[in-house]
Amino acid sequence: MTDYMESNTVLMTNGSICKKIFRFALPIFWGNLFQQLYNVVDSLVIGNFVGRDALAAISSTGSLIFLLVGLFGGIFMGAGVVISKYFGAGEKENVQTAIHTSIAFGIIAGIILTFLGTLLSPQILRLMGTPDSVFPKAVLYVRIYFGGILTVVMYNTASGIFQAVGDSKHPLYYLMVSSVVNVVLDLLFVAGFKMGIAGAAIATVIAQGVSVVLAFYHLTKTKDIYKVSLNKIRLNITMLKQILHMGIPAGIQNSVIALANIVVQSNINAFGAIAVAGCGAYSKIEGFAFIPITSFAFSMTTFISQNLGAKQYERAKKGTYFGIFISLMLAEIVGIVFFFTAPKLIALFNGEAEVIKYGTSQARTIALFYFLLAFSHCLAGILRGAGKSIVPMIVMLCCWCVIRVIYVTVATHYIPSIKVVFWAYPLTWFLSSLIFLIYYLKSDWLHGFEK
Repeated sequence: MTDYMESNTVLMTNGSICKKIFRFALPIFWGNLFQQLYNVVDSLVIGNFVGRDALAAISSTGSLIFLLVGLFGGIFMGAGVVISKYFGAGEKENVQTAIHTSIAFGIIAGIILTFLGTLLSPQILRLMGTPDSVFPKAVLYVRIYFGGILTVVMYNTASGIFQAVGDSKHPLYYLMVSSVVNVVLDLLFVAGFKMGIAGAAIATVIAQGVSVVLAFYHLTKTKDIYKVSLNKIRLNITMLKQILHMGIPAGIQNSVIALANIVVQSNINAFGAIAVAGCGAYSKIEGFAFIPITSFAFSMTTFISQNLGAKQYERAKKGTYFGIFISLMLAEIVGIVFFFTAPKLIALFNGEAEVIKYGTSQARTIALFYFLLAFSHCLAGILRGAGKSIVPMIVMLCCWCVIRVIYVTVATHYIPSIKVVFWAYPLTWFLSSLIFLIYYLKSDWLHGFEK
């Protein structure tokens, strides 16, 4: 294994569990931080230089974008699990085949998403009840975003390859560069050239394109196991079946949960543009708050899949305990900080009192329950790494989709308060965490790897 390992890759099958997980997770954390800056910078610039309705327009598009991107994002997660498994086992040829198949699939996925996003976005935004005052701006933003969605898909493909082999540093470097590009172009296009929402969307696409060029330049030039050769990019049907088997459950989970969140967003839209702007500002900050959770969950997927590939069963068990503890602790610390600083953080996006009121109300309803979200995400990541992606799919579809939609639909009918909508999240996080805990204690998935 060591003959094709570079210093930037992290082989998690030996050494200190704590150090290996942190060494892998910290660059993912910083990378996700810079990734989150894309949408936040757009919202900050738009909210301060264009106005409340423009901020509401961007805020109303998040669930729609995740709905269309989520399916393929889950499949790329499956590709990462497959690559990690073969990497941990030292099977170089299978690593190569999995990598080139995932790239070929990424190109196809990007083309499909471009078509679907530009064609269907107006109809979906209208079904969501997007306020008329922000509807044209929302459609414009989404269409430009999906016009360049291939850059987003290909960056995520490249990032998944790096992270599957334990290299979480290079994606961080590329995101740092592209984030700086995005900030500069946002200020230039929106504040300087007065291009409004279109300028913010164009800046995002260009910046993401920069990260794609940097990532694939490295992938094609490296001499490591994950080297990409353009003439090898093709679909291997056998490998694609493995990737789809691992990834489709996560993809379905992402898309259906996004559909449920569209229902939630529709209920928020019913309270008007000010509520949409305030809750949109909350969601941008929430994206930062979730970064420690998602970083450790992804780290656990890679850790488990590499160790199972190397038949390090006892090490995999110990890693689960550590990952769960750290995820819960970090999530709750972040939630407590957010609870007390919410008004000042919301005001960064828009200083109107009513906007701050809505955003703060949502934060102080939800933030203290982030530990429940962390537990669910961490267990889901561990199960995916163990090849059991069906379990988190079923749990999250039932709790975060079916029950969430039923709750919001019924509760708001009898109690037409926006706080009732906010409570949909902690209540469904509690249910999913309870089910995961029961599964964790009663099943032999954690203690039966050897079988």
